[in-house]
Amino acid sequence: MEVFLKTCGLKRVRTLLVLSLLVLKAAAECPKPEGGENIVLTDDALLKNHYEENSEVTLECGNGYETESGSGVITCIDEKWSEPDLICRKKDCGAPKPQPSMTFDMSGGTLFGALIRVICDKGYQVSGSSFKQCYASGWVGRTQCEVVTCDKPGEVTNGRNSWDSEEDPEYEAVIQYTCDPGFSLTGNATIRCTETGLYDSEPPECQGVKADDKTTTVTVTHRPTTPTQEHQDTDDAGSLTTTTPTVPPAPQGSRDIMTAEEKTTPTAVKSTTALQDQHNATLDKTAPGVGYLPVIISVISVSLAVCLCLFVVQKFLMKKKGSYDTREDLKPELLQFQNL
Repeated sequence: MEVFLKTCGLKRVRTLLVLSLLVLKAAAECPKPEGGENIVLTDDALLKNHYEENSEVTLECGNGYETESGSGVITCIDEKWSEPDLICRKKDCGAPKPQPSMTFDMSGGTLFGALIRVICDKGYQVSGSSFKQCYASGWVGRTQCEVVTCDKPGEVTNGRNSWDSEEDPEYEAVIQYTCDPGFSLTGNATIRCTETGLYDSEPPECQGVKADDKTTTVTVTHRPTTPTQEHQDTDDAGSLTTTTPTVPPAPQGSRDIMTAEEKTTPTAVKSTTALQDQHNATLDKTAPGVGYLPVIISVISVSLAVCLCLFVVQKFLMKKKGSYDTREDLKPELLQFQNL
């Protein structure tokens, strides 16, 4: 019995000692360490469940930061962690990689978390994000600059344009317009694709040429400086014959080429009218003195001829009453009268 009691007492003592050691051991552990600003625990430190006295863990810089100085090791002493000596700084992404027709506004810096704006050259536009941001892995933001394009040029009635590609015209592309024969172009003959994606002007129009706009060749025959007069000739029988002289054709090189604009110009009309009035006035002044002169001459000639005939007849009758010899003398005169 005594032996049993002694054995039970020893077991209790051992149990109490074990429990005491466990309590003392738990009391000597450090709490889970915590990182500071931009400092975090390493993966190995995070996997531990107990941090015994004099144990060590390692800290590291957080995402987007890099080590400037220090080792990052801390130790559990008297249930407290030692102060970390790790100093971290923001990661610098540096200047972005150059791209065609693209520049950047980096006034916000190039450190972790900074934003920069994408700028495309004239005639190009941003495709994708307009900003890039600095992350731990570098600049993030897919973007590129694409050339500006305009819609295909519109067709023009009674004309055509020079664009024959299936692609849309790009910035600074020039389109040429031409009209079909018989049509004139109204507007700009060329249009250009601008940086806004629009043309600098509207397409032109092809309109039919009006009759007044056509160039017409007119032949003008110059009139002689001396007015045309009608000449009258008198034949031997006393009849009057009127002849009109033919106006000679104008010599080569005397043609005046008048366009529609000259035909419709008031000055040209006025000059032509003045020339005609001057010519009519010249005819009016010369007609009384020259036009009737042949008639007067013809009347006088006829009168003289009649008087001569009457005189001869009278002489013939007077001598017919005389002798036969006298009749013989009158034969030449009768012959002359018969000839008349």
